[in-house]
Amino acid sequence: MKSNRELKAEAKAILRGRWKDSVLMCIVPTLISIAIALVIIVLAVIPLYQSGMFNDLGSTDAVNSAGGSGGGSGGGLISGLFSALFGAGISWTFLDILRGKKQSIQPFSDVFRGFSGAFVLGIIVIYILSTIFTTLWTFLFIIPGIIKAYSYSQAYFVFYDTYEETGMRPDFLSCITGSRHLMKGYKGQLFILDLSFIGWHILAIMTAGIGYLWLTPYISATKAAFYDNLPKRTLA
Repeated sequence: MKSNRELKAEAKAILRGRWKDSVLMCIVPTLISIAIALVIIVLAVIPLYQSGMFNDLGSTDAVNSAGGSGGGSGGGLISGLFSALFGAGISWTFLDILRGKKQSIQPFSDVFRGFSGAFVLGIIVIYILSTIFTTLWTFLFIIPGIIKAYSYSQAYFVFYDTYEETGMRPDFLSCITGSRHLMKGYKGQLFILDLSFIGWHILAIMTAGIGYLWLTPYISATKAAFYDNLPKRTLA
């Protein structure tokens, strides 16, 4: 397995000469993410005005009538699902380029690959199952939940590779199981890889999310390189 520095170098090689198309590919999901964030904020603020919470910030009844965190949780699930659908298409595109199966990016078609009939159900079901399993583990303790999230992180790649190799939609649970096998001994490396992007995330947030037009391709290409370098023999 290559080091994180080498994986990032592979990602930069993938993006070299393709930055413009990579940014264009990420315009739609970035705008949708910003829009969802704004909607969540609005849905959270409106009940506060209706309940008079801003007139009585100390009122427990006002806090309760504001709807609690339900709106935020629902918005988070929807945002996560859209991220999975768009993220899968973007990541698969970079994986194909890394493997030489694609030479160029078609921004406004590749970004919607996850929405195609062959893949959309698989992504949705894997997202739901992974979320349920991770949440159940989180109920035990935060750390096991984080560990399981990393264990399931390659499920979309496993789904894609299996479909490409067999032409048939694989069993959804087997994709999650395959990801668990692949990630044995590599969860820590992926965690450290994610930490290495924290500074870039801060800069992207400071630009009201616009910086993600460049950060998303960089991270997605790096994650594609990470998956491609995982020893596939661990699936056995």
